[in-house]
Parts: sequence; structure tokens; C-alpha cells
Amino acid sequence: MALNIVLFEPEIPNNTGNIGRLSLASGCNLHLVKPFGFELNDTRLKRAGLDYWQHISLKIYDSIDEFYSLNMDKKIVYLSAKGKKSFWSIDFEDDIYLIFGKESIGLPESITNEQCNKLYKIPIFSNHVRSINLSNAVSIVVYEGIRKLGCSI
Repeated sequence: MALNIVLFEPEIPNNTGNIGRLSLASGCNLHLVKPFGFELNDTRLKRAGLDYWQHISLKIYDSIDEFYSLNMDKKIVYLSAKGKKSFWSIDFEDDIYLIFGKESIGLPESITNEQCNKLYKIPIFSNHVRSINLSNAVSIVVYEGIRKLGCSI
């Protein structure tokens, strides 16, 4: 069982480090789409990922176009606060790609408009919160996928 976590233009090294650690702990592959808001040798990235970074299954893409050209035959879903459907309704399957947007603005409108039928959100039950921290959002969705796929320890 392997899910694929895709971070579109991540900006905060601590979030990416935490997500890297999560990807290793959960058996997921991590895909990072440039440009980044940091360097991969950033100490904050490594501190958040601790000494696990070298063990992560990591793929890096120079652009979203490169990502799509190499993964066009894969099942892809998008996570965004702009989604209308709950992530609980995602039809998880082995090797699914879960795309998350950057911290400041999420996924660009070009993607959310074009992929609206594959766009999901995490429900938020307060009008005072517009989104959930990226590393928390990835954790929520990944472990729901693991649960739905019937994986256990």
C-alpha cells in the first residue's frame, strides 16, 4: 500500500519537513513540485524531518507540467478549502496521488476550476478558521486513506 503526497509549490520548510516525516511513517511517497519557498538544504526543513530525510521516498519536479507529464496515467485528487465535496468521499486506492496547494493561497484557480470534479476539502466547523495548517491537513487525509484501504499495524 502506498499513497502519494504531492505538495504544489510548498513555501514553509517546517511544514515540508513534517510532511516528509509523515510520509516515511505512513509508507507514503512524497512528491515536491517547484518552485519552493526554501532550499532543500534549509536547516528548518531538516530539523522538522529530523534524521529521517534520507530515508524518504522523494521525487522532485521542476514544474506542475513536468509532474503531469510523468504521472498523467495516475489517479489524482486535489485537496483545497475551495472544494465542495468532503475528503471522506474520496475513493482511495493504492497509488492514488493527493495534491495539496501551497500554504499562502492553496492551489491556483486554474487547477481548482479545471479539476472541480476531483476537488475535496476537509470540513471546518468554525467561521473563524479559513483553512487547516498544511502538515495537519496532509496527516488527516493520509490516515483516512490508510484506514479506508484497510491497512493496520
